[in-house]
Amino acid sequence: MQMDFKKTILWAVFSMSGLMLYNNWQVHEGKPSLFGGAPVSAPVATDKAAAGNKVDVPTQISGAPAIAAAPTVSPAAIETTEKFVLQNDVLVLEISANGANVIDAKLLKALTAENKPVELFQYTPTHKYFARSGLIALNNNDLPNHTSAFKLVQSGKDGSGRPFMTLISERGGVKLEKTFILNPGSYVVDVGHRVTQSGSNPTPLVLYTEIVRDATQEQKIGPFDGAFSASTFTGPAAYTDKEKFNKLEFTAIDKNKITIPTQVAAGDPAWIAMVQHYFASAWIPGDKFARDIYAGRIDNGLYRIGMQTPLGVVAQGSTVVEKARLFVGPQEEKVLETIAPGFELLKDYGYLTILAKPIFWLLEKIHGYVGNWGWAIILLTILIKLVFFPLSAASYKSMARMKEVQPRLMTMKEQYKGEPQKLNQAMMEMYRKEKINPLGGCLPVVIQIPVFISLYWVLLSSVEMRGAPWILWIHDLSVPDPYYILPVIMAVSMFVQTKLNPTPPDPIQAKVMMYMPIVFSIMFFFFPAGLVLYWVVNNLLSIAQQWQINQMFGKKHAK
Repeated sequence: MQMDFKKTILWAVFSMSGLMLYNNWQVHEGKPSLFGGAPVSAPVATDKAAAGNKVDVPTQISGAPAIAAAPTVSPAAIETTEKFVLQNDVLVLEISANGANVIDAKLLKALTAENKPVELFQYTPTHKYFARSGLIALNNNDLPNHTSAFKLVQSGKDGSGRPFMTLISERGGVKLEKTFILNPGSYVVDVGHRVTQSGSNPTPLVLYTEIVRDATQEQKIGPFDGAFSASTFTGPAAYTDKEKFNKLEFTAIDKNKITIPTQVAAGDPAWIAMVQHYFASAWIPGDKFARDIYAGRIDNGLYRIGMQTPLGVVAQGSTVVEKARLFVGPQEEKVLETIAPGFELLKDYGYLTILAKPIFWLLEKIHGYVGNWGWAIILLTILIKLVFFPLSAASYKSMARMKEVQPRLMTMKEQYKGEPQKLNQAMMEMYRKEKINPLGGCLPVVIQIPVFISLYWVLLSSVEMRGAPWILWIHDLSVPDPYYILPVIMAVSMFVQTKLNPTPPDPIQAKVMMYMPIVFSIMFFFFPAGLVLYWVVNNLLSIAQQWQINQMFGKKHAK
């Protein structure tokens, strides 16, 4: 029975390898990953009006009747409108006069394969991704919103030397003044909404902040990035202190099968975002008011996620200021942690976050000392190997003992040919007398699988390693080895490991072990070079440890 269990383990490992190989081929062909992030649902109903397919601005406030929609903005109106540029040392923004929307964002320190800045926000005929905001009110839609004409009234640098600009629009007796401020070295834009009431019949006003984009995958940002970008989540997300992080699939939005926390109490942190591989954008409104979150599909194949902040009745001649922050940048974990509660969750580690986060923390600490992510991966591998050393040593000793009794196993096989039950009984009896665990050799592989998958997500999700070189031909650890040298070395090392192990008496098991290096090497052709580097170093250390134990048992046997 134990031999059957060992066979089951081997087939499970082989099947998992095949599944991962198929998954990476799917991703390479531009199809969805089998392990792509699933939407996380909270037990709160979705705002029905916000989820509708023909709505352009928020049309419902919690506890209030629906209000009329503002006029749909024409794409040509934004494409041909005047644009204003706001820039610091890491970010270049374009803000449209039509709506005062942020319609273009270039990340100066993140470069594409063509050595150009990554353009996260875009408003082009083929790709639309932008941030917008405006005002709505009951029974009064003639207010400054994302379709209104705004006028630039002030720009330059403030008293602290920060670049800023202020745009104003006035409609329906309400003036909306938007001020955008950039801080040095920051991807966070401070956005102030100053609302002044001059009308004689004021009504409760609501400020909305939205991120809108189409469902196309992000632009290719490296020669091999297309093979992996589809593995990570792309789409809207929301965070509240109560319900934590929620991801919304575009397909789920199409089917109106999403649930998000729609109501946020005053004082509770909350934000909404649009996530993709390596990068994200997010609105982080202030928390002095209660807020409502909504998401849905709108015209022209666009999707949105937004937040409404009720401002109350602004009395005639009075002004209220509501501040928000707009993040547009890379998912650098150290930076994300400083922006807002739960903001580091934008960096998606998949289902093994509990392992992946400490692995990345340790990897980052090592990188702080050595200054190279490749050497950091090698040192991390050595540390992981040391942690598993007692388990590995016991396993290799078991395999060495198995190799010693291999001739006796072959004799038993001949003796009990055609009698598998008696063969198993005789083998189990021999294992018992010799104190050998026939499953001992499989244990390190099984234990390391969660660590391996966690490290896979760390290397896949960490923008910190995007474009990070190691040595010689490895110029980017986040993409596959361009010459496939590391996968070949890994295959050779696995073959050597197989030869150091005892040959399984069962022919099926022997064939599985023989084909394993080939399957793994092909599969690793599609993996990031950093992950293959980890596996190569792990294999080399395992070979050294296993060879030493085999030598030790060989000398003991010779005596």
